[in-house]
Amino acid sequence: MFNQSFAKHATKLIILASLVVFLVIIGVCNAIPRQSILANRQSLTYTSSSCKFPAIFNFGDSNSDTGGWSATFGQAGPPNGETFFHAPAGRYSDAERLGIPYLDAYLDSMGSNFSHGANFATAGSTISHQNHTSRIQFPLNVQIYQFHDFHHRSAILRDQLGEVFKNLLPRTEYFSQALYTFDIGQNDLTAIYFAESLDQVKAIILDILDQFQIIYEGQGGRYFWIHNTGPLGCLTYVLNGFPQNNASQFDQNGCAIPLNEVAQFFNLNLKKVVAQLRKDLPLAAITYVDIYSIKYQLISQALKLGFENPFIVCCGHGGKSNYDVKNGCGTKVIENGKEVLVESCKDPSVRINWDGAHYTEAANKWVFDHLANGSYSDPPIPLNMACHKQ
Repeated sequence: MFNQSFAKHATKLIILASLVVFLVIIGVCNAIPRQSILANRQSLTYTSSSCKFPAIFNFGDSNSDTGGWSATFGQAGPPNGETFFHAPAGRYSDAERLGIPYLDAYLDSMGSNFSHGANFATAGSTISHQNHTSRIQFPLNVQIYQFHDFHHRSAILRDQLGEVFKNLLPRTEYFSQALYTFDIGQNDLTAIYFAESLDQVKAIILDILDQFQIIYEGQGGRYFWIHNTGPLGCLTYVLNGFPQNNASQFDQNGCAIPLNEVAQFFNLNLKKVVAQLRKDLPLAAITYVDIYSIKYQLISQALKLGFENPFIVCCGHGGKSNYDVKNGCGTKVIENGKEVLVESCKDPSVRINWDGAHYTEAANKWVFDHLANGSYSDPPIPLNMACHKQ
């Protein structure tokens, strides 16, 4: 299914898997759902008010890490963050924050304001514990432990330590009114592909089921926004290490079929779990978002949408598609006897892939616009209506 060079190559990059930053898109004020929604996939019509969540709590990997990895293991250096922040901002992309206020990483103690929520996502994280690398420290259950501690201590600190903490921590009622967002699983799938064991997919899906129930029953969470995983076989770092001698292993758009099939198998089972959760958690409003289809549409229609070759890396050096695992974005290389920084391409706005594993700000923005409008959601409701059940 794979060769040894591919496994070695992708294992080095598992901490960087992958794509979209979708957080912090909803204004901060109280809201409680009132009326039902009338909607369908083709034409969305709403009869209820928007859900203005007072807080967001996010769980995931580098898809949505806003500084957890950097706070723990060292800052993601330049040119990461250059497009919007004009400086490194704790994420592996040039991407902007997609709304206000900015959702601070739970692990970042410097200047953080958690009054409107916290981000527990950390690059390289998995749903299940992994044995292949000692660097992955924050699987989903650890993130849930962190959230439990945050919830418990927030109440204590707000009561005991005065106005400063009251302004920096969420109110008690926010935890039941918040939106809980999840984008995780891609790193698990990489490991599963290496091990050639699809049976593990169903096992990690059950891990997700347990964690959702903990938030619902133990923490009072009621509103859930759940992403499936994207087309792993369309990522440049995967394609760079994938055997090239069998054309039948690639689809018409140049993506590796076996890895995309693993992602689709995961998504199928995740959707079944969401259906079961709706039965088990009757008070919860759970939205399942088809990130796979959104991202695959972007890849397959890249030129039509104004982008260049979707596999050419913007921030890279050498190798096929301007990507070499040894000379990644932000590292230093020797050119003509001088040490130079591996920097961004001249125009990131026409590139989809930022560094081999992550998307550019322009690609992330395109993905966000399509996931936020509800056309790829089940039920088909936009992000700002996710407090409503259907």
